[in-house]
Amino acid sequence: MLKADLMFKELSKRILEEGCMDVDPRPHYEDGTKAHTLSINHVMQSYDLSKGEIPLITLRPIAVKSSIGELLWIYQDASNNLDLLKDKYGITWWDEWDIGDRTIGACYGETVRRHDLMRNLLNDIKENPDGRRHIINMWQEEDFKDKHGLKPCAYQTVFNVRHGKDNIDYLDMCLFQRSSDYATAGIINQLQYVIFQMLVARHTGFKPGKFTWFVANIQIYDRHIDKIKEMLERESIDCNPYIEINPEKTDFYSFTVDDIKIKGYPREEIKKKNPQLKFDIGI
Repeated sequence: MLKADLMFKELSKRILEEGCMDVDPRPHYEDGTKAHTLSINHVMQSYDLSKGEIPLITLRPIAVKSSIGELLWIYQDASNNLDLLKDKYGITWWDEWDIGDRTIGACYGETVRRHDLMRNLLNDIKENPDGRRHIINMWQEEDFKDKHGLKPCAYQTVFNVRHGKDNIDYLDMCLFQRSSDYATAGIINQLQYVIFQMLVARHTGFKPGKFTWFVANIQIYDRHIDKIKEMLERESIDCNPYIEINPEKTDFYSFTVDDIKIKGYPREEIKKKNPQLKFDIGI
């Protein structure tokens, strides 16, 4: 079984078996009903990119292209503008958090822009590779004093250069999330940040190494439980997906969605055998 499928099933079973139901949740569904969740705390998953491991499942199709667009919108465009997100990447799923001016306010890309987080990170890794302060943290309390649509879930990344025993210099990365809606976004978030790690590694001249995902609270919404159970009954599709990045580019700010390809991922077979599921979103 594909490693990502195995880990998805193991964690989903654990949430269903050990998860605690919340009492008074903030999110609600589009119809106004409170969106309750089963959740567990303190979860970690890890992949070694240098060995070809990536967090891409075959138990349902994953919207890879859109997830890459969202990532570039946040870190490359450093934007919170929903019209840019729609016109450039065809993504509208953030519209529910429009604060009334076609932005999501002072969070995510706006925080990256305000504090020049991306350029500072790239320069720091290149100028001081053995440093242990290569961090992007979007949990900025001062920014939250301004109007914003949603506080960041995937809020921090930490990068470390590792001089391997094989004489190869690797760039490892940890992603920290305060919260993860596992059924809808857990895999997408991991895949996004693996690509982020690969783009930063390309820019700074290192080989992508270990990717580790830490989540403080990971949940399955009550309306997702039956669909998760259905995914648990599905069979993994034998394949070896990998990420291919345009070899002619090295500048982080030059990459486009079309420069990043997922190869070895039999999308049509997945659509046929493990078709897409519709998930009600907790807003």
